[in-house]
Amino acid sequence: MDIIQAIILGLVQGASEFVPISSSGHLVLVPWLLGWPQPGLVFDTVVHWGTLVAVLVYFWRDFIALASAWGRSLASRNLNEPEARIAWLIIVGTLPAALMGYVGEDFFESLFAAPAWVAGFLLVTGLILALGEWLGNRRKEPHQLTFLDSIIIGIAQGCAIAPGISRSGATMAAGLFRELKREAAARYSFLLATPIIFGAGLLQLLDLFDMENATAYLPSLVIGFLAAAISGYLCIRFLLSYLQRGKLYAFAIYCWLAGGICLVIAVLPH
Repeated sequence: MDIIQAIILGLVQGASEFVPISSSGHLVLVPWLLGWPQPGLVFDTVVHWGTLVAVLVYFWRDFIALASAWGRSLASRNLNEPEARIAWLIIVGTLPAALMGYVGEDFFESLFAAPAWVAGFLLVTGLILALGEWLGNRRKEPHQLTFLDSIIIGIAQGCAIAPGISRSGATMAAGLFRELKREAAARYSFLLATPIIFGAGLLQLLDLFDMENATAYLPSLVIGFLAAAISGYLCIRFLLSYLQRGKLYAFAIYCWLAGGICLVIAVLPH
């Protein structure tokens, strides 16, 4: 992978991790459409850590408040503080995706080699976004969620292990279904993503020790990491600002167009 490819794919990862259009789907479809080799495990790991840095930097005050409140809730054995309740909701909401990833790892990995499936899942993402926007009853803040709500949103996050199903899109739409306000659904989605991105990145990082010549790709890895971190941070800012007044239909339309075009290309004889 050359530097230009690393920059483009890093930007794609950072943007599509948080904007609800599926980062995993784009990291499959963009190289496929351009005739580039697939990025591979090393690059995928590094750019995911880039998006992790983006969310940690943007929400660092939230994470400090959540961690402090969580610690106090352990000592007092109550959830009186909204931040303590959100912290526990995130922990509970992370479990479904972790379990689904563990059980279905081989199946989900096989989908990354099937652009037609990825394109089809993008169409599903568009439908999820449109239904969430259309049917959502937006009146709750995150601390008003129940633990059942957190499990349902967590299951939605687990389904997004499939490339083409947007993690942020699925969790935001599920949040809207569970009556979260639009911006609150996005914020909760980003906070909920952090343990999963960290856990998946850590597992991939451990696998890197079994690979030869990983350091040979260091310039591309550094560039990809920085591009993902910067674009991820900017896209978090953009989306939270946009959702104060905008709706998810625009992203649904994009997913339908991109998924439809890629699906046609994938099924046409070459």
